[in-house]
Amino acid sequence: MAGVTFDGVSKIYADGTKAVSEISLDIRDGEFMVLVGPSGCGKTTALRMVAGLEDISEGEVKIGDRVVNRVPSKDRDIAMVFQSYALYPHLTVYDNIAFGLRLRKEPKDEIDRRVNETARILGLEQYLKRKPRALSGGQRQRVAMGRAIVRQPQAFLMDEPLSNLDAKLRVQMRAEISQIQSNLGVTTVYVTHDQVEAMTMGDRVAVMRKGELQQAAPPQELYDRPVNLFVGGFIGSPAMNIVEATLERSNGDMLATLGSQRISLGQETLSARPALKQYDGRKVILGIRPEDLEDVGLDSDAPADRRLKGDVTLTEALGSEVMVHFTVDAPPAVTDDVRELARDVGDERAIEELSGGEGETTMVGRFGARTKVREGEAAEVTVDTRALHFFDPDTGLGIYDEVNSTKGAGS
Repeated sequence: MAGVTFDGVSKIYADGTKAVSEISLDIRDGEFMVLVGPSGCGKTTALRMVAGLEDISEGEVKIGDRVVNRVPSKDRDIAMVFQSYALYPHLTVYDNIAFGLRLRKEPKDEIDRRVNETARILGLEQYLKRKPRALSGGQRQRVAMGRAIVRQPQAFLMDEPLSNLDAKLRVQMRAEISQIQSNLGVTTVYVTHDQVEAMTMGDRVAVMRKGELQQAAPPQELYDRPVNLFVGGFIGSPAMNIVEATLERSNGDMLATLGSQRISLGQETLSARPALKQYDGRKVILGIRPEDLEDVGLDSDAPADRRLKGDVTLTEALGSEVMVHFTVDAPPAVTDDVRELARDVGDERAIEELSGGEGETTMVGRFGARTKVREGEAAEVTVDTRALHFFDPDTGLGIYDEVNSTKGAGS
């Protein structure tokens, strides 16, 4: 086993397109690293450079202590699991798993031992004599993983391996993959577009955008302290609510004005983000996660100066909670980051129709199941101001300490 290192790695195509731009990332031995980002952000290209399926234009890729830029793919001692299962339909499960070992001319007894051990790990013992057509999608994906595991490589590379499975099976398989990786302790680089998948599986998650690494950090750090607006808006489901606000000091407190409404931030928020003091009288971009909003009827003890009023446009009952969509008379924040986030979920048209200086913002709140709010009615919503996020409108950087920090990016 070995770590994987990107050192100033770029991929530039013949027409000048820069698919990956100067990525530096150190993936530790045994770590489960997830690369995540919108379609076209360069995450799969980065993975393919590690695999030797794409040439490296600039920088170095190391597997362990060995620079592999010019090492053929077959000699890199890695194993890939693809989006498509890529199984041989005419071979049994046993023969599919054993295929790579036979190419390497391993002894028959050793092949038999390793295939059976791999089948035991993956729960495939009873299917070893079946052909792929007799397996379910989840079973086929296990066989594809078995081909990787049986080789005992230095690193696993996985390119959206669960994207062909239905939602319920994806949840089951991501738990199984995480457990198997943890038990084997093999360095794993996993590419996905699904940020929920990324957050639940990765020891660390590297968020990419337009070929550049934005931030690499443990999932909770990405959620709590996103380095910039793009990371904050990309991480979380439902996505962060993003709105324009103006900050101003009043009697030792800091107030955030959203359109015609104000909320008090409180000393706890200012202590956690001392750089907010530098934004007195200035506009900021305010991020509010849906889970930090609640129906006043379920949180009646919330201070009156930490509430918003809005009109409910849609409710989505999920049993354990209700997703409540409501509009507030505050202008939405419209930046390149916000446009790209909207484009990623297919909502660019709505963003294009908005201007950054006027209008309403539709927010989503994750309310308790006992909420009484209804579509077409006014609602009062409490805001957990301790969990608010603030971003500089010019740079998009998160506002935390006295000097904006990019802690976590590329680490």
